[in-house]
Amino acid sequence: MKKLILINGTMGVGKTATGKELLALLPRSVFLDGDWCWNMNPFLVTEETKDMVMDNITHLLRNFLTCSVYDHVIFCWVMHEESILEQVLSRLEETEYELHKFTLTCSEQALTDRLSTDVANGLRQSDIIARSLLRLPLYDAMSTVKIEVSGISAWEAAKKIIELMGQEP
Repeated sequence: MKKLILINGTMGVGKTATGKELLALLPRSVFLDGDWCWNMNPFLVTEETKDMVMDNITHLLRNFLTCSVYDHVIFCWVMHEESILEQVLSRLEETEYELHKFTLTCSEQALTDRLSTDVANGLRQSDIIARSLLRLPLYDAMSTVKIEVSGISAWEAAKKIIELMGQEP
C-alpha cells in the first residue's frame, strides 16, 4: 500500500531539507512542499487564497497517491494546528494509503541559529525568527511522532523517519 508521509514543524526546522533527503532515499517516491503552493506575487493570505492553496495541495497529493508510479508520497508543510492536518486528510478520504505523521522539532537556540543563517544569506526576512519561535510549542500537542533535530542533519532525520516507518531505504 502507498505510504503518505506528512512532515510538519515550524518554519526553519528543516522540513524541506528532510523531505528532499527522503525523496533521494526512498524508491518510487514523490515530494511536495506545501510552501510551493504559496509561491505567489503578491503574497496575500485571504480566505480565497487559503482555499485555493488547500485545494491545490490536496489535488496534487490525491494525484500522487493514485499514480501507479509512486509508492511513497512525501508532503511537508508548517501545519501548526491539528485542524490544518485534519483538513488535508479529510480531502483525501476516498484515497487509500498508509499514513505516517512526523513533526520535526528542535531547541529554541538551534532554531534561532538556523534561521539567522538563512537571514544572513538573504533567504528569509529577520521577522521569521520571532514568528517561528512562537509556533514551536504548538507542535507538542499534535498527534504526530516527534523527531528532535537540533543536533542532526536532514539526512539523519530522513533516516530516522524511514526507521520509524519500519522500512529500509
